[in-house]
Amino acid sequence: MIFEKKELKKKSQNISEWYNDVLLKAEIADYGPARGTMVIRPYGYAIWERVQGILDGIFKDYGVQNAYFPLLFPCSLLEKEQEHVEGFSPELAVVTKGGGEDLDDPLVVRPTSETIMYVMYAKWIQSWRDLPVLINQWNNVVRWEKRTHLFLRTLEFLWQEGHTAHATNEEAEAMAKTALSWYKTVYEEYYAIPVVTGVKSEREKFAGAAKTYTVEALMPDGKALQACTSHNLEQNFSTAFEITFQTKEGTREHVYQTSWGFSTRSLGGLFLTHGDDQGLILPPKIAPIQVVIIPIHKKSDDANLIYVYCQDIQETLKNGGVRVIYDDRDEPSVGRRFNEWEVKGVPLRYEVGSQETANRTVTIARRDTGEKIVIDRSDMLIKTQELLGAIQRNLYEKALVFQQANTTDVSSYKEFQSIMNDKRGFIRAFWCESPICEEKIKEETKATTRCLPLDAPEESGSCVSCGKEAKRRWIFAQAY
Repeated sequence: MIFEKKELKKKSQNISEWYNDVLLKAEIADYGPARGTMVIRPYGYAIWERVQGILDGIFKDYGVQNAYFPLLFPCSLLEKEQEHVEGFSPELAVVTKGGGEDLDDPLVVRPTSETIMYVMYAKWIQSWRDLPVLINQWNNVVRWEKRTHLFLRTLEFLWQEGHTAHATNEEAEAMAKTALSWYKTVYEEYYAIPVVTGVKSEREKFAGAAKTYTVEALMPDGKALQACTSHNLEQNFSTAFEITFQTKEGTREHVYQTSWGFSTRSLGGLFLTHGDDQGLILPPKIAPIQVVIIPIHKKSDDANLIYVYCQDIQETLKNGGVRVIYDDRDEPSVGRRFNEWEVKGVPLRYEVGSQETANRTVTIARRDTGEKIVIDRSDMLIKTQELLGAIQRNLYEKALVFQQANTTDVSSYKEFQSIMNDKRGFIRAFWCESPICEEKIKEETKATTRCLPLDAPEESGSCVSCGKEAKRRWIFAQAY
């Protein structure tokens, strides 16, 4: 690994420039040769593998099975569900030639897999005994985005997409909300990002869904990130694709369906949320490397003694379940290596020199606070686990304080506009749920309805836009 000492752009001065710069210098990702594409480098992909492992375990514990469906499918299939094709048509990549010949039925490069999966569901589902169908796939999708941003919006991205079929709408609704709860857990317990969960407006819901649930996170620049979504499709797609089953009573009915997805876009939110002018700060639960051990020795020191001591420390941590790396490179210098691992956001750095070796101690530096402490070798494993837990909690609490400080209850449209022109953030405001007001707010403030929180009580108020009667406060924000 070659790490060049270059001045990192400052997050405190320009978060957008810092974001692109830090992802390149931390070797998270790089730009692909085709416009809007992204290469996820090994260190960045290791983080995604952590996410995959966490979610995959949750899915399988619930009974969801993994499968794989084709990347290409006939364009005619997409047209079966009209609202769906209208929603995705501006983003489609279509193959019109194959083997040097024009295709009679062009092939769509999947933007999502409802169509190709549901053709197969129609073949596989015949009876109530075949239900529920709980299938997930880990794959890539392509959406022809006009404006792209590393991880946050790229032409191709990685994700998982779960697709289920049920005998009743009650089962489908419960499934959609269960998937949403899984995503909330990953964000809050692993990413250390507080989120708001809720339902999308009719205008903002997924094309073809009856109801879309969302996880919304607030980024440090005051913009919202739609972190992931879960959809109750009811019978919209099963009607279009003729997915029917024979009930216990002998009648024939269409199944009720859900789909839900969590993508590499979430990593963009992770990187934006935690970090400072020195680089990334990765929450310990998601960091592929939790501890880096760096030996420090002068010419007069017995380097071999230090190396043996470091290797002993590494073995103890590894056996204790800590993800650890021992950086014993001769080059670059110790200072450069400190800088490299800071940029990469490794939670803890162990500094081990002749003094630590002689005293059987370890000097530990926390990435989140910069604090350094010296501990005895005998207490090292327990103290390391405590520090990793403390960093995880600190990052979450810091993000929560920010979210709370930047969530504002607004009653007047003038105040709404002022906030969106100034600090942005989440706004809680009454909305009459008219699409006319929704469009007006978007045109004049660039803010959209993010969601109606699941725990939002029914109240009595006036729409922040038109002043008409409104019963619930919605979350508004400008968004990525």
